Amino acid sequence: MPTYQEALKINEQYALDNDKEPSAVKILLLHFSKLSSSQLIEKFTEEMDHNTYQHFLKAVDQYIIKNRPIQHITETEHFYGYQFYVNHQVLIPRFETEELVGYALDFKKTYFGDNPISLIDLGTGSGCLAITLNLEDPSIKSEGTDISEEAVKIAKQNAKKLNANVTFYQGDLYKPINGKKYDMLISNPPYIPNNEEVEPIIKDYEPHIALFGGEDGLDYYRAILKDAENYLNDKYIIAFEHAYDKAKAIKKLCKKYLKDIRIIQKKDMQGHDRMTFIFKEE
Repeated sequence: MPTYQEALKINEQYALDNDKEPSAVKILLLHFSKLSSSQLIEKFTEEMDHNTYQHFLKAVDQYIIKNRPIQHITETEHFYGYQFYVNHQVLIPRFETEELVGYALDFKKTYFGDNPISLIDLGTGSGCLAITLNLEDPSIKSEGTDISEEAVKIAKQNAKKLNANVTFYQGDLYKPINGKKYDMLISNPPYIPNNEEVEPIIKDYEPHIALFGGEDGLDYYRAILKDAENYLNDKYIIAFEHAYDKAKAIKKLCKKYLKDIRIIQKKDMQGHDRMTFIFKEE
C-alpha cells in the first residue's frame, strides 16, 4: 500500500491532469481516513490501510471521472462553521449564502434588538438558513418550508444533529403555514432561468426543483412577494439571495407588491449584487 503522502500526491496530480481541484482530493482523503489535517501530516509516511485506500480511490474516480460533487460523496458540507448533511435531494449550501446569513443577523439586531422574533425560511432545502440563524441567535425562532418531502427530512435531520430549535413543514412556499405570521422572511429560492446553460456538475447532480425559477428566473420571487404581507407582522424584514444580474428586477418587484418599504441591496465578496433586504416599519 502507498503511504498517505504518496496517495495524496499521485491523486492530486490525477486531478490536475483532468482539470479538477487537487484540494478536493485532500478532502476525500481526510474523509475516508477519518483524520484531521494535523493527524494526516503526522501519518504522512505511514502506509494506508487497504480498505481505506480502496474507498478513497473509488471516491476520487467518482469525483474526477463521473464529475460527482465531493459534497455528495462525503454527504457533508460546512456552512457558517456548522457541518450539514447533504445529498442529491437538496441544493449544496454555497459560500455566498453565508453572506446572506451574516447580513440577516446584523439587520435583525439593528431592527429588532435582542427581542425574540419569528422567522420563516421558504424553500429551506438542507435547512442551512433557518438552522444557522437559530444557532447564531437563539432569539430567532426559526421555521422552514419546502415542497420536497426528502428535503424536509434532511432539514429535520440537520436540526436534530446540530441541536437547533427549528420546525420544518412540507409544502409549497406558504401552504403549510396558512394563518401564521412572522417578523422575518428569508429565502434563497430557485433563480436560474429555465433555458440558461448550467455546468454539468450542477445540472446532473443537484435537484432541478431547487435550481430553476421559470423563464426569467423570477417566478418564486413573484410568488413570495405577492402574498408576503399575509404572512408577516406589521413590522418585518424580508431577506433574499438572487442572481447577480437580477437586483434591479427584484427591486422593481418589491415596489410592485409592497408599499411603504425601505430596500437595501448588498454585493457579495466578489462584488456582485446578490442580496436584497426589505424593511417595513409598524
